[in-house]
Amino acid sequence: MKKIIILLALTLLSANGFCQEKIETSDFKKNEIKLNALYLILGAFEGTYERAINEESSIGASLTFLIDKEEADINTAFAFSPYYRFYFGKKPVSGFYMEGFSIYESVNRDNYYYDSEGFGSNVEEKVKAFALGIGLGGKWYTKRNVMFEIGGGIGRNLSISSNIPDTDYSRITGKFSIGVGYRF
Repeated sequence: MKKIIILLALTLLSANGFCQEKIETSDFKKNEIKLNALYLILGAFEGTYERAINEESSIGASLTFLIDKEEADINTAFAFSPYYRFYFGKKPVSGFYMEGFSIYESVNRDNYYYDSEGFGSNVEEKVKAFALGIGLGGKWYTKRNVMFEIGGGIGRNLSISSNIPDTDYSRITGKFSIGVGYRF
């Protein structure tokens, strides 16, 4: 009986040793840079840096500015957007994600105003706003660490300042990305 118990104990110990094969999680690359291709098409530049905290979360920040004010199809002159993401993919920091973000943006808008006598004038309005929001998206990598991402989010402007009193600037804001980048 003692031999059977010893044999069973040795079998369990050796099986336990084989089952505890540890996957090294520190081997994945944690830094990433990317460009928003959608904004480039619309006449603006958006560059992003993202850093993995662990296999399922990261923090990052995007910087956006107009390339050509006259030809741009968007009116955001400048934006800074830090974010936190939580990933649900099988690979480290990839797959479907949810994010929480904030945006500080400066927007130039052309508005046409009428005075009390019915005469109109075109006025450039400069608006600065701060917003908080949530977003969803997906991120995929090739074996050579080239990244592709599609994502978007919606937020609420909490603070709006304008050079024109009683501005009608929207309380809702958003961000969208079709990104291409590199993980290093």
